[in-house]
Amino acid sequence: MNRKQKKMLARIFISAALLIVLNFIPVTGAARFACYMAPYLIIGYDILIKAGKGIAHRQVTDENFLMAVATVGAIALALYEGSGDYTEAIAVMLFYQIGEWFQSYAVGKSRRNISELMDIRPDYANIESGGKLERVDPDEVAVGTVIVVQPGEKVPIDGVVVEGESSLNTAALTGESLPRDVKAGDEIISGCINMTGVLKIRTAKEFGESTVSRILDLVENASSRKSRSEAFISRFARIYTPAVCAAALALAVVPPLLRTLALGLSGDWETWIYRALTFLVASCPCALVISIPLSFFAGIGGASKAGVLVKGSNYLETLSRTRIVVFDKTGTLTKGVFEVSAIHHSPYGDAKLVEYAALAESASSHPISRSLQAAYGGEIDRGRVSGIHEISGQGVTATVDGHAVAAGNDKLMDSLGVKFIECHSVGTIIHMAIDGEYAGHIVISDVEKPTAREAVRELKNCGVRETVMLTGDTRSVAGRVARDLGIDRVYSELLPADKVEKVEELIKSKDAGAKLAFVGDGINDAPVLSRADIGIAMGAMGSDAAIEAADVVLMDDDPMKIPKAIKISRKCLRIVYENIVFAIGVKLACLVLVALGLASMWLAIFADVGVMIIAVLNAIRALFVSKL
Repeated sequence: MNRKQKKMLARIFISAALLIVLNFIPVTGAARFACYMAPYLIIGYDILIKAGKGIAHRQVTDENFLMAVATVGAIALALYEGSGDYTEAIAVMLFYQIGEWFQSYAVGKSRRNISELMDIRPDYANIESGGKLERVDPDEVAVGTVIVVQPGEKVPIDGVVVEGESSLNTAALTGESLPRDVKAGDEIISGCINMTGVLKIRTAKEFGESTVSRILDLVENASSRKSRSEAFISRFARIYTPAVCAAALALAVVPPLLRTLALGLSGDWETWIYRALTFLVASCPCALVISIPLSFFAGIGGASKAGVLVKGSNYLETLSRTRIVVFDKTGTLTKGVFEVSAIHHSPYGDAKLVEYAALAESASSHPISRSLQAAYGGEIDRGRVSGIHEISGQGVTATVDGHAVAAGNDKLMDSLGVKFIECHSVGTIIHMAIDGEYAGHIVISDVEKPTAREAVRELKNCGVRETVMLTGDTRSVAGRVARDLGIDRVYSELLPADKVEKVEELIKSKDAGAKLAFVGDGINDAPVLSRADIGIAMGAMGSDAAIEAADVVLMDDDPMKIPKAIKISRKCLRIVYENIVFAIGVKLACLVLVALGLASMWLAIFADVGVMIIAVLNAIRALFVSKL
């Protein structure tokens, strides 16, 4: 609780205590008026000041004006009637301030929760000087400086590990608790927490351009991009408040005049003025004005906790209406890393064949060669290999442990006169020959992400009508991946410009109101991310291109975050619509009851404060998305 909230709480208690005490003190006349004005001014002076400033600036369309007119009017009526009953006016202001305090506390709490969830801002960076560590402001660290991060400390700036090994807690960035191991040579991003060993990191960016700064800036400025629902509430409030003021004036004047002029009866002005004042109290649009922006703010904060960064409430609303999801393949649905996926027809055994292939390819830095060496997993002993000869477009030949080894495509086998067995698997096929005899083949392919199939299925479950894959890969590779994952449509052998063209075709053909999301790696897919209704960059930790081009940034490369992001957006919008319907419905019902004389000012203020409290509590639910 901050200082302002504590001060307001004290005013509430003092005013309530004075009101209770005054009910037991028999004072009358001017003394009674003076005594009752003390708790009224204690609890309502700020409302009266704000209302006065609004009148001076000709801005009389807010709740401060409504509350001031209603309570001052009620006091004036009590003076006119000589009843000395000022309790109702004070109670109205008191309950209104209780509601405002509760709203302030709830909003503050949600902001603190989001700050805690995104507690990634580093307070300092360690620089080694004279054998001692010196703490400096991260803003003062130049690019290329070696910083030291000790266990338990946050990584302050993006860079490359130059010394040490450790595990990193990336939960604040990705929403996942699984640690990430790093060693010398690995890139490292700011915002992670170092868990075990001491790391020395050479910074690659200035603090202002590092991942942690970009993320915090993105989340903090998300509220500046308003959704259609928020824009509607703003327009609604501008029209609604003058309308209810006019209605209250009409309620105070028209019925008494009709009674006097048309029916010849007493105007009963006191009754209708009281109803008009009660009407103003009941009309206060606090619940809508407060709860709708709070719902979106909480939704963006809850998404951040789950590792989903949304750049604004407008994107959250668009995401909720996504009906077509278009994927890039490499790096999105697949790992983008070649791996040995199968070994066929080897009389030597799988392990031996991979070992010979890795040794024969040991002089090459080609991705295929690296994948063979990774599959072998052992230390490459170059002393076992001699006579390496790379044949462009075919493969390599070498002598391994005294055996003539050939590893390459079917052209290499043909040139050596080795009869090979055709492979019907999709991927890069490495045929092997040892001592002139065919020894089988190794299939190398881009491996699907473990959760990709489940993610596609979950998208269908949450209302996505069609999934589409765009890729530059061959038709056979693209078709296999699409079939394995359950993708509805696939377009292959596309250039970046072709992908933009396909997305435009899909946007034109979709139903009105439906939105198309494109999911890519955020680096080479920037044009498509920008063209789609909603661009989602995944696996984008530390990628400037991803954060700039996309509307939604997923902080790890798990495809399951895509349906999660859509579910979060829909939960948030569901809460928004619940609050709109609930607040307007109760408000209209209360206004009708007041106009008919069936509700007092007490009921009006209870209804207003109660609706606001319920709407705010409902809005805060958007923070909690762990079970989605």
